[in-house]
Amino acid sequence: MAQSKGKVYLVGAGVGDVDYLTVKAYRLLAEAEVLIYDALVDEQLLKLVPDNCLKIHVGKRGGLPSTPQSEINQLLVKYCQQEKLVIRLKSGDPFIFGRCMQEIQALQAAGCDFEVIPGISSVTAAPLLAGIPLTDAEVSRCFAVFSAHQPSELDWEALSRLDTLVILMGGQHLGEIVDQLIKYGKDKFTPVAIIRKAGTSEQQVWIGELSTIVEQVKAVRLSPAVIVISEVVGLSRFSGKM
Repeated sequence: MAQSKGKVYLVGAGVGDVDYLTVKAYRLLAEAEVLIYDALVDEQLLKLVPDNCLKIHVGKRGGLPSTPQSEINQLLVKYCQQEKLVIRLKSGDPFIFGRCMQEIQALQAAGCDFEVIPGISSVTAAPLLAGIPLTDAEVSRCFAVFSAHQPSELDWEALSRLDTLVILMGGQHLGEIVDQLIKYGKDKFTPVAIIRKAGTSEQQVWIGELSTIVEQVKAVRLSPAVIVISEVVGLSRFSGKM
């Protein structure tokens, strides 16, 4: 199949505000002819593209309606085949729970040129911005990252034995996360941090324990949020204040 003269850039927008965008992503946005972007992207990013750039919002916010992935794939192929410079803008890093491979497979099948541009992920940035080190020589020799979008499919027995857990897309299932970890032996007094809207002026941090955290945030919509479960939470500058 002949390759299209257009090109698609799968770009990570970073965590939170536009300040966390990489220089390469900034340069590409300034050249964009078509921008296909997610709901979690800072709105200020839309001002970085040319005035004549076609902007297409495709949603992708937890718990709310989104454009089907198949339609997003078709949009990418369509505009690439029209020889456009297309930016597919995703929050964080494209390869971390971003369904990037589905889009790459669609582009490859259509003979479209593409490139993936890394972004700063909330996996590491959110804990850092809350003053939480994911590793520590004494209390955290490793950490695991996982999505709790489908908690029934996770190996909770294995996860409960790890020093530090970083959880994305877990706000709607916080109660089940807590119950499963305690069930499989995690101490109910293990510290927990929830960082909501990390890297923005609206960032909020809740500090608690497995036994208390659900009650602390029961009236809060936790999306987008990163959950950290570990003794390292006690090292946070927010520890004991919230």
